[in-house]
Amino acid sequence: MSGKLVAEFTRSYPDVELDVTVTDDELDIVNAGFDAGVRLGENIEQDMVAIPISGPQRDMVVAAPQYLERHGEPARPSDLLEHRCIGWRPKPSSTPYKWEFAENGREFGVSVKPQITTNDFHLMLRTALQGGGITFAIEEPFRPYIEAGQLVPLLEDFLPYFPGFYLFYPNKRHMTPKLRVMVDFVKHWSA
Repeated sequence: MSGKLVAEFTRSYPDVELDVTVTDDELDIVNAGFDAGVRLGENIEQDMVAIPISGPQRDMVVAAPQYLERHGEPARPSDLLEHRCIGWRPKPSSTPYKWEFAENGREFGVSVKPQITTNDFHLMLRTALQGGGITFAIEEPFRPYIEAGQLVPLLEDFLPYFPGFYLFYPNKRHMTPKLRVMVDFVKHWSA
């Protein structure tokens, strides 16, 4: 959920309190007591109502110019196995996230061997900016650093777009008033 959407919603509805919890766990929002959630479209249960809040998204592989000067640029996703990678995992008991690619309509993953693994995107970003390796995440937070020349996008031909983020909630007949105004606001926002 974007900061701009949240700020405009709270300005429009100053009496509605938002309690936003950010987690990488794919929890059951109903059992956890949440009115709604935000996820990538591909990760939403079929019995939920989903409203888009972003356009299509794309993962991005990036590295700092100084890293590429020392180690070269990968030409294919499999070349990442020979590079210093900065990986991500949601929690210590999880294996590092498999980097996802596509070629000629066929999707595939590469299990990089990260030299650094974390569950903190900002640490991944700061380490990549310092030339610490190649990293992988959704494109949007990398974009300002790419435009400034601090990060270089890699393997772009292998990184297709996928459905973006959605606000989702249980398919209930009676919605709480605060959820109703959020749903209506998001529908207007994304129109």
